[in-house]
Amino acid sequence: MSKFKISATALTLAMMAAAGAAYAEYPEKPVEFVVPWPPGDLEDVLTRMIAEDFSAAYDVPTAVVNKPGGGGGPFPGAVEVATAPADGYTVGSFIIAIPVVGPQIGIPELSPDPFVPLGNFLTYPFVIAAGANAPYDDMAGLAAHAAENDVVLGHFGAPLVPTQVTLGLAKEMGFSYASDAAFDALDCNTLASGDVDVINTTLQLILPCLASVKVLASIGAERIPLTPDAPTVAELAPDLNVSLWNGLFVHKDTPQDVRDKIIAVAEQTVMSERAQALAAETGAAVYWQPAAEVATQIKADIETMARIDGMLSN
Repeated sequence: MSKFKISATALTLAMMAAAGAAYAEYPEKPVEFVVPWPPGDLEDVLTRMIAEDFSAAYDVPTAVVNKPGGGGGPFPGAVEVATAPADGYTVGSFIIAIPVVGPQIGIPELSPDPFVPLGNFLTYPFVIAAGANAPYDDMAGLAAHAAENDVVLGHFGAPLVPTQVTLGLAKEMGFSYASDAAFDALDCNTLASGDVDVINTTLQLILPCLASVKVLASIGAERIPLTPDAPTVAELAPDLNVSLWNGLFVHKDTPQDVRDKIIAVAEQTVMSERAQALAAETGAAVYWQPAAEVATQIKADIETMARIDGMLSN
């Protein structure tokens, strides 16, 4: 056989192997779900449920990778998903801020928005809370106290939605925080340590000490069942009405059939008895919002955040 024939045969075999790999049934190797926060909060717990069910459904290993941003928000985790191959093997479990704020803050990998939603599955019970010894019991009391005293705010990152809402509410109520600081986790210890006076955080992170903290307000359209006496920010300032959701996202070039396989498992997981039991225990809303509705939600949230930004700029 001539060298040309050998080379041609080798090339044909290589092309056949490449074609076979390209059309291999998804998933055929481990799938990674990226949570851009430390473990333990609701988005992490629910993402782990989804990953476990995905592994069982398709008989492949899965991993949940926590990639927090060192007090600077969830954006390093988002960048990791944005720069991974668009093949469905890296899935982001993202909060509202990533598609709404991420493209606006100068991170090249996130602008323009590189992601498409698969679906939203969680609305956080997010609260503004103070320690048990705080000399105020509600937002009006905090406003009066802050007029004469320095109050320090702890948050997850200055550009993030709950931080902007919290700062917007302060402005609407005629006061400002003397200073603020970003944390990867805001929990019972944050308040007990005295590092800050007020935190905005998910209810999940302060459930262990809920009886010994003061919830001043909640962020979202409806009051949280576990803190029914705390008004929503929307009640206090209607222009600040925004919900804090979490969903699954992939790179926009990910094939639709791959997206559909992830969606099929995730939707079944979040509507399962164990996921709904978690919702009842924590005051969270756990559901499945389809991709098209999420895209509409993102557009509306971008408009709301632009309005808040304008408020804070004046």
